[in-house]
Amino acid sequence: MKTGANDICCCGQVKAYIDCCGRYIDAGELPETAEKLMRSRYTAYVLGRTDFLLATWHPHTRPVSLALTTQQKWLDLSVKKYEQLSPEHAVVEFVARYKVAGRTHCLHEISRFVFERGRWLYVEGEFI
Repeated sequence: MKTGANDICCCGQVKAYIDCCGRYIDAGELPETAEKLMRSRYTAYVLGRTDFLLATWHPHTRPVSLALTTQQKWLDLSVKKYEQLSPEHAVVEFVARYKVAGRTHCLHEISRFVFERGRWLYVEGEFI
């Protein structure tokens, strides 16, 4: 899936992609919060941007490579809870809906993030 700069971002915010997740995925800005990183990572999954996903994954838990399926169509994202536990740690609970072979599925996860060397990184998630 491609998105135009002025299309509404798919992360759930009502903003143009270029002013929302595009700032991080395409323009190289660093998300100011773990929630913004999580939203931009969801958008990267929608767009198939494995480069961004791997670059924002903590090196201790990051896979060597990431193969995304083209049969999965992401539908929407809902952030249920964002909690800044300390200046270096945060959690984001979210539900992402997607379709495979015409059937809708939900991914409900609590994701952990750390702030290291001036940037937020995804560490791991726990499925609910």
